[in-house]
Amino acid sequence: MSGLTSLIALFHSGAKNGIPRAMKTDEILAGILAGNRRALARAITLVESTRADHRERAQALLADVVPNAGKAIRIGMSGAPGVGKSTFIEALGTHCTGLDHKVAVLAVDPSSSRTGGSILGDKTRMEELSRDPRAFIRPSPSGGTLGGVARRTREAMLLAEAAGFDVIIIETVGVGQSETAVADMVDMFVLLQSPGGGDELQGIKRGIMELADLIVVNKADGALEKPAKLAQMEYLSALGLMRPKSQNWSVEVLLTSALHGMGISEVWDAICTFEAQMGESGELAATRADQAKAWMWSEIREGLIDAFRGTDAVSSQINELEEQVADGAVTPGAAAQRLLETFKQGQ
Repeated sequence: MSGLTSLIALFHSGAKNGIPRAMKTDEILAGILAGNRRALARAITLVESTRADHRERAQALLADVVPNAGKAIRIGMSGAPGVGKSTFIEALGTHCTGLDHKVAVLAVDPSSSRTGGSILGDKTRMEELSRDPRAFIRPSPSGGTLGGVARRTREAMLLAEAAGFDVIIIETVGVGQSETAVADMVDMFVLLQSPGGGDELQGIKRGIMELADLIVVNKADGALEKPAKLAQMEYLSALGLMRPKSQNWSVEVLLTSALHGMGISEVWDAICTFEAQMGESGELAATRADQAKAWMWSEIREGLIDAFRGTDAVSSQINELEEQVADGAVTPGAAAQRLLETFKQGQ
């Protein structure tokens, strides 16, 4: 413990004189445990890197932070573009920091197809929250991952928890893809919907409704107040026809106007009630255990794909076979089988 204390003291001392550009892993660890947001940002950059030497450092860092993680409520946020996710998250985050919580927002942006970088930039859309010393916002490119969830979001979540953030919000792209990925890494999945879009139940399909632990109809103010109340009743009616996701929690449908701060405290109360009920029943711990196992297999699948594409014999054939598949000269199945045979021969 004295060694850890010394590291943290060293970090604070270095921070006064400017943090060196290339921080060592132990310095990053000390900074995270000291709650320093700059160190946390650098750690997330490290775990997002695809370089082999960075991945090795990242895994060592994660092994050290795991004992200090796991104490936050993990919330997933999803909804169609235009529903007001960023405004809602900023309102909820500001409400939480006002209650002395520390909030980390891991906002997964759509990726540029050319550079792979984020193209929205949530810090510009959550201006007030980004200036809050008790908040941390990290936009990360989705990299085309299904559901808009960056491959390293789970690891970033652990790092934020180790840095003392007790409310973790993961915002997904929300472009109509499957949101199962985010539901499999959070405690509570919150679905945002806007009223006035015609047939309300067409605004969201049964599959994603089955994932939701809380449905929030946002923009319930002004001319949209009445349509919002109608949507609320329709969602409650639809939920009554579906098998409950949990025996320990009944999905609620709440109305909010994030722009005017209406209904935000009620949403937070629902989140706290959910955490208490699921924690007392033991379901929360069981869910996290299942998620950890699913995470392991996800890493295995992604690692195998990386190893497959990194094999010289395979990589030398990929472009040619992709062109043949695109031209219809070879079936996708046949091309895949040829590459797999090449991979197996090289093992």
